[in-house]
Amino acid sequence: MSFVIMTDTSANLPTAETRKYGIGVIPLSYSVDGTEYTCLDTEAFHCEEYYESMKTGAKISTSQINPQKYMDYMEPVLKEGNDILFVGMASGISGSFGSAKIAREQLLSDYPERNIRLVDSMGASLGEGLLAYKAMELKNQGMSLDETADALVNERMKMCQIFTVDDLMHLRRGGRLSNTSAIIGTLLNVKPLLKGNENGQIVAFGKVRGRKGVIEQIAQRYEKWVKEPEKQIVGISHANCREDAERLAQLLQRTCPPKDILIVEHEPVTGSYLGPGALALYFESDEDVRTRS
Repeated sequence: MSFVIMTDTSANLPTAETRKYGIGVIPLSYSVDGTEYTCLDTEAFHCEEYYESMKTGAKISTSQINPQKYMDYMEPVLKEGNDILFVGMASGISGSFGSAKIAREQLLSDYPERNIRLVDSMGASLGEGLLAYKAMELKNQGMSLDETADALVNERMKMCQIFTVDDLMHLRRGGRLSNTSAIIGTLLNVKPLLKGNENGQIVAFGKVRGRKGVIEQIAQRYEKWVKEPEKQIVGISHANCREDAERLAQLLQRTCPPKDILIVEHEPVTGSYLGPGALALYFESDEDVRTRS
């Protein structure tokens, strides 16, 4: 039976790619100084302007997707006779996935002949987006909706998400850093190493002196933990630090070059909690990668 893969804008996938592969995208919204925006078209997102505005004190706020918005985007798909596989942002950092569950129950009561599978990606940005890519790959191999969803539930625990930020204030203020006892400042040019844990939460697991040093440490974790890089697309997202993203991409090539590297500007909603200068790496490892340090 035919099914459509859907995700949300936190997945950070290039608009051209979602259109090419027929991936449906549900938008999260954000506000800058009281004006609300969405970022459905990544090519229209002014990364430099947005993250510079954060530096100069712009008031940024975000809101989770409510159940009605999920229903508005999913119902037309069901009406066309398709089932849905939805890959969402980690429930550990947002209530949006809970809204998706409410919407699913209502839609299935209205369309009992259809099937909707929800997969909590346990991630954000390309930690979520690369899972949506994986879903498309499995679908194209002939897997059914349930087979694909079950595979993603296993794959998500192998998705390594390592990143750094210039200032922990944004994560701390938004309540997105789980191990608050591990909060470390940026005094003396010390930069944090952060990751997604086994519950899809953000945790600090190290600190490194200097920007170059932390980029090198991210690359070294990749070299140590990546599995079969030649078979996978590795993701890099950045919050207005393109040169650092390209430097990281170069480092990945030295010993374990991946099949491809996707570099994106970090989308504005989860980016508001990371702040300007955030740099993140996403790649496949093995099942215990989220518990390592």
